[in-house]
Amino acid sequence: MSRTIYKYTVEVLKKVSFNPKLFKRELEKASKKLLPHEYIELMIWAKNFKFQNPHLYYVEV
Repeated sequence: MSRTIYKYTVEVLKKVSFNPKLFKRELEKASKKLLPHEYIELMIWAKNFKFQNPHLYYVEV
């Protein structure tokens, strides 16, 4: 079940990536919902995604 939450979180992050504040807020929510190893995986994904989307450069990951 938790893997489903991870995939859902990634989809939400992609959809809100137009707004850096929303992106950061969703990352903070994910830290409370995901298992520790999934959160680490999400942070790796977010760093790569941020690299591809320069307008998210100032979001702390």
